[in-house]
Amino acid sequence: MADSKRALVLHLTGSGEPAVFALSDDAAGQLGEKLAGLMQSATVEAVALADGSTVAVNFAHVATAHLDELPPNARIYGNAQPRRHGFAT
Repeated sequence: MADSKRALVLHLTGSGEPAVFALSDDAAGQLGEKLAGLMQSATVEAVALADGSTVAVNFAHVATAHLDELPPNARIYGNAQPRRHGFAT
């Protein structure tokens, strides 16, 4: 069985679908310790993704946030799978 992915799940105000980002284990550990504080302070935080890129999250626009584990075949932002260009599947 393959390892599951650690993910940051953000439910944004005014949006019906959550935004889901793949995190490395290190980034998930660091973010897990300060996620509640980021939500309370409504600040902008740069979050390191599993593929080495970063995303800036404005927690002032986040209604709820949590860390989760997703199945290995999930396609989410920042995963380490090879990138494809355009609308290729």
